[in-house]
Amino acid sequence: MHIPDYSNKELQYQEAVELLKQLISEPSVSRSENKTADLIEYYLLKSGVKVNRQGNNVWSKSGESYKRPLLLLNSHHDTVKPAAGYTKDPHEPIIDEGRLYGLGSNDAGASLVCLLMTYLSLHKEELNFDLVFLASAEEEISGDNGVASVLPLLGNIAGGIVGEPTQMNLAVAEKGLMVLDGLAIGKSGHAARNEGVNAIYQAMDDIVILKSFRAEKTSEHLGPMHINVTMIQSGTQHNVVPDQCSFVVDVRTTDGYSNEETLAMLQSSVRSKLTPRSTRLQPSFLPADHVIRRAADQLQLSQYGSPTLSDQALMPFATCKIGPGDSARSHTPDEYILLDEIHSGIEGYHNLLMSINKELA
Repeated sequence: MHIPDYSNKELQYQEAVELLKQLISEPSVSRSENKTADLIEYYLLKSGVKVNRQGNNVWSKSGESYKRPLLLLNSHHDTVKPAAGYTKDPHEPIIDEGRLYGLGSNDAGASLVCLLMTYLSLHKEELNFDLVFLASAEEEISGDNGVASVLPLLGNIAGGIVGEPTQMNLAVAEKGLMVLDGLAIGKSGHAARNEGVNAIYQAMDDIVILKSFRAEKTSEHLGPMHINVTMIQSGTQHNVVPDQCSFVVDVRTTDGYSNEETLAMLQSSVRSKLTPRSTRLQPSFLPADHVIRRAADQLQLSQYGSPTLSDQALMPFATCKIGPGDSARSHTPDEYILLDEIHSGIEGYHNLLMSINKELA
């Protein structure tokens, strides 16, 4: 079997574009991404590397030294459903005026193929770290069978580079998410006699508190946490004072506090019972002294805090988010990636890893 020369940058670009076109051609909505997993698995096998797969997660390791730090290169191959308003077939890869159109081209197919080419170009090199490339499933739904299901199989990871469209700027922090179910308890009574304890009024008092809540710590890169009550429901008929009022709270957490700490602060501030649907989607932050951050500083990469979720939220180790494309194009009709962005993605990932290598020397 002929193995391409992945040290050739132009060949890397050509291979990346061709593989991305194949990925676009196969529908890969979360939980139904088996065909794109097959494509990635086959591509890695024909490239002469050892491949592992669990469900629709596919990965490959460059070494098993157990002495060098292990760095994760991760992006996802699942997509959302096509947005309304597409004027092109979302699964027909079309190149037009320097753009490659197709569902998943920007989020996050381009990041995935650029990371893959970078991995293949370096996996045989003598570096000061080992690499594991992971193409993960179910990212768009933070599913149980996605990245979290395979992290325990990868080894002791020292840091992760998560591929998402950031215009190759470095997201050093990312907001987490908690959805809380609030429940205010009152006492039913006849409205005409003004009896009972109105649960709606109790909920209103708590909602005002949540609206104006300000935590002591403010994140350097993410600012304050954002709290929004997004749903409310109460009452059975017009003349009965309601004894229960339920509401839903969307909380975007920051690296100032863990989700569990945030929940405790909010619960102590209100009378309603706040029940989290999950606390697993944690905020993330890359410390200033981490080797990835130091390497990025050497390259003078622009750094920022990201409001959007990624698989970083499920990784219990230091991570950053960086990749070709623009987050504003994600989940939109006629999604596309610029071909020039694929060039810059491959080069940018390579430069970042080489800078990490120098920092570890």
